[in-house]
Amino acid sequence: MALLHVNFSSSVLGVCTNMEVILPQKGSFTQTEENTYPVLYLLHGMSDDCTIWGRRTSIERYAAKYGITVVMPSAQLSYYSDMVYGSRFFTFFSEELPAICHDFFPRISQKREDTFVAGLSMGGYGAFKLAMRRPEKYAFAGSLSGAMDIKNNVLHPEVWKLAFGGNDMITGSENDLFHLSSKLKESGKEIPEFYFSCGTSD
Repeated sequence: MALLHVNFSSSVLGVCTNMEVILPQKGSFTQTEENTYPVLYLLHGMSDDCTIWGRRTSIERYAAKYGITVVMPSAQLSYYSDMVYGSRFFTFFSEELPAICHDFFPRISQKREDTFVAGLSMGGYGAFKLAMRRPEKYAFAGSLSGAMDIKNNVLHPEVWKLAFGGNDMITGSENDLFHLSSKLKESGKEIPEFYFSCGTSD
């Protein structure tokens, strides 16, 4: 496995940003018929950045075991949203980042069935939002202690205002996971698999 720290320019965000990438080397047993590898986009929580998964988990060992690419980007305090007062992070994560990754790393599979997204806390919310709004791109979404019911979350109001503009702007919007889940169910589109895990004290 190769562990890469990548600093790159985003035209959507208008700044340089970072990601860490765990990349299988030639010969992995999960290589597809097209000579590509499955990919997991792994999203951090509100107080972290792209380095947190490598520093505090065994993600590289798991990636080596299963032979997958893991992309761990930085999201700042965006809630993976096109912010009311800030940058277009949802557009970045849903459109620009996958294109950049496929350009930088051509052996990352572009097939839906090989593409997964998961995250912790804020990242769990972001993972579900990406999969619900772009179900054609992701086969699976996982949330670990995700901040899902953002409308009723009273923590960090300053972050809420920047990302969402206020609670009164969330209900029924493209940031409301309950609205998105109903919309996805009624759309007739193929629905990704969803996994949610949360502790009793989260």
